[in-house]
Amino acid sequence: MLIHSIGLYVPVACGLIVPFRELLPVLVTTLLFVLVGLVIFALAYLVIDKVTPFSVRKELEEDHNVAMAIVIASVILGTALIIAAAIHG
Repeated sequence: MLIHSIGLYVPVACGLIVPFRELLPVLVTTLLFVLVGLVIFALAYLVIDKVTPFSVRKELEEDHNVAMAIVIASVILGTALIIAAAIHG
């Protein structure tokens, strides 16, 4: 349920009314951090792909190398922790 029909307010949740003008900067900042995080993840994967002497994609898709999948997952989780710590301050 919207408070005003002109769309200046977000739906009521738990009795709180949040003006859209205050929510917009938070949404823009969140989208910016998402884009930066995705770029960093892509760069981390590209670095791993270039550093290894074999094809990471072939190891994951064709050979079903579980150890390689665990290494890639570890890099993704480590990068995610660093990005989260940087965002949180």
